[in-house]
Amino acid sequence: MATGSSATGEPVLQMSLSPQVILPHRYQCLLLVDTVASLGGAPIHMDQQGIDILYSGSQKVLNAPPGTALISFSDKAKNKIYSRKTKPYSFYLDMKWLANFWGCDDKPRMYHHTTPVISLFSLRESLALIAEEGLENSWRRHRDVTAYLHGRLQGLGLQLFVKDPTLRLPTVTTIAVPAGYDWRDIVKYLMDHFSIEITGGLGPSLGKVLRIGLLGCNATRENVDRVIEALQEALQRCPRNKL
Repeated sequence: MATGSSATGEPVLQMSLSPQVILPHRYQCLLLVDTVASLGGAPIHMDQQGIDILYSGSQKVLNAPPGTALISFSDKAKNKIYSRKTKPYSFYLDMKWLANFWGCDDKPRMYHHTTPVISLFSLRESLALIAEEGLENSWRRHRDVTAYLHGRLQGLGLQLFVKDPTLRLPTVTTIAVPAGYDWRDIVKYLMDHFSIEITGGLGPSLGKVLRIGLLGCNATRENVDRVIEALQEALQRCPRNKL
């Protein structure tokens, strides 16, 4: 069973007793969690929360260049991989071969691919910066700065899409598109006039929300103030249908 830590704005911290965790364990399934938008910025405790496979990306909260993925497997997931009866369809995603290449078993190491050395050194430096700040301090900074963003957005009269504050992700904020506006006009105005990139919704929320990410080094009050100033001007200048 697969779920995303930010698919509905629900923090991974609250997953321990949620259906996403209870159902896979009840039916002897594996639970895979996407933490691309949360790892490093929100509390995640893989073992305590019953997560079997957890993956993330290098380019968001970790602030490393894109192109590197981080992945971790529980003992249950590893046993499942090593006991499978059929060969993987993809050489590229053969986890047993990759595990050997990464040095996770005691067998002689076999070549799988050319390692992106520069990307790995970049990721190492990004992780070192988080370690220097302190992981819990990073969680706290993202939480506090995002709370500041929420207050300033509401001061503009904008509505947060996720109503329950306890279900909001501390790294990505969704705003209901204000009545009469086309979300694309607002996004374009911020990019054209302030070089600030925000984006719209995905899937069922397309056209309904604007998304603002406060990720890693961007999670500062100064950046919140810049975004609020830009949004305020965009709402004054962008066309609005009053019908």
